[in-house]
Amino acid sequence: MFQIGKTLVSEDLIQEEFTCNLTACKGECCVSGDAGAPLNQGELKKIEEVFEEVKPFMRKEGINAVKEQGKYVASDFDQGEFETPLVNGKECAYVRFSANGTALCSIESAYRAGKIDWKKPISCELYPVRVQQYSSFEAVNYDRWSICSDACILGKELQQPIYKFTKEALIKRFGQEWYDELCLIAENYPAEK
Repeated sequence: MFQIGKTLVSEDLIQEEFTCNLTACKGECCVSGDAGAPLNQGELKKIEEVFEEVKPFMRKEGINAVKEQGKYVASDFDQGEFETPLVNGKECAYVRFSANGTALCSIESAYRAGKIDWKKPISCELYPVRVQQYSSFEAVNYDRWSICSDACILGKELQQPIYKFTKEALIKRFGQEWYDELCLIAENYPAEK
């Protein structure tokens, strides 16, 4: 671990390689698991604002899940935290499927169609990076998940470390200065080992 400002960052972000391989995994991270996508406080308001524009991109099962549970739900794991609802305890309510069965984000689909100015929850953009809030700092870690094994293989082939794969999202979440410091640490890391 190393510190950047008020964050403790796992060395995995610079040591491990990762590049999403949607062709291989078909968006399994949006379907598997036991919780929806984590949402920060600002995103709760954002979902309320954009829902009507996102709704035409959703499946009826997702719309029904939102009707039953709400546009977001309280986390079962972290008190005071929120996440997207699930369809029957499985995929995210905001998932839709392409003709070949690939899970796609309805929020991102609305964004790409120019209907909204918000791409999707930052936790989704950051994945496989997860941020955990503590009282005086945030922990920035790599979330290893077996369903991403193809992404690890592709990352190795492309020699792309996690921090480069998630560059845009890390800058969006922590700022350019934070990311520049991360890059400096990464450049000097092998010499410090």
